[in-house]
Amino acid sequence: MKTILNDFEHFAPKTVEEALDLLSRYGEEECKIVAGGQSLLILMKQRLVTPKYLIDIKGISALDYITFDEQQGLKIGALTTHRAIEKSPVIEKYYPVLAEMEQNVSSVETRNWGTIGGNISHGDPSGDPAPVFIALNGRLRIAGLNGERTVEAEDFTLGYFETVLGHDELLTEIQVPALPPHTGVKYTKFSQLQGDYATASVAVSITLEAKKKTCSDVRIALGAVAPAPMRAKKAEEILRGEKISDDLLARAGQAASEEASPTTDAEVSEEYKRELVKVLVKRVAKEAFERAKKA
Repeated sequence: MKTILNDFEHFAPKTVEEALDLLSRYGEEECKIVAGGQSLLILMKQRLVTPKYLIDIKGISALDYITFDEQQGLKIGALTTHRAIEKSPVIEKYYPVLAEMEQNVSSVETRNWGTIGGNISHGDPSGDPAPVFIALNGRLRIAGLNGERTVEAEDFTLGYFETVLGHDELLTEIQVPALPPHTGVKYTKFSQLQGDYATASVAVSITLEAKKKTCSDVRIALGAVAPAPMRAKKAEEILRGEKISDDLLARAGQAASEEASPTTDAEVSEEYKRELVKVLVKRVAKEAFERAKKA
């Protein structure tokens, strides 16, 4: 009987250093990192990737944590599960948008095992977490044998399933600064089925000045409508420094739809995705604005 998966050798390092050492021994085509395995195993079953060696980092307990303080903000270890983020009292209190996002990531079974770092490192432009971390001005810490480096969340994914991670590097931590006063954040995705990958997604963070009338800062992130999650910077400029109104939000939505670079797929057309971006940006930005007024 033919096996579904190709034969491979399994390693289970207990520290980041052990994992990095294993990565340095084998070529990029020979080995793959597996964290939760929710994405990689599907690719292996389809024989799109056939690694000879699997480096299973799920047992590196030092990368499973959620911490927060007002100076350093939020830090999430790369091996923290989606479910842990969804149910964290710290997340619910300081960054509820992350808990809301996680509630619509696949199924509870997947969220119980899949990791936040594995999701981001997979580089799927339709993934849920990346646009939210971009809107939150997040940074990603990366470890390698020659030391550590930190990159902006918006710069991490380069294209379809391609990231800045070198073969001998690991994503170890997601960092999010404390939210400024009078800041509201909202995320929404449109998908064919509950919990499915996004057809289009939008995350918006709006910060108001002290009197809560003018937008002092804004970040608009789009998912699933370009080769990588992206900022809609022209749309942001329409709102920054202005009093928020429905007309202004509609203009921002139009600008974002023009900035996006979606492609037609088996489900919907490019034009439909652009229309989704236009509608979602206006809607999500308005909800972020309402949250900012209450913050």
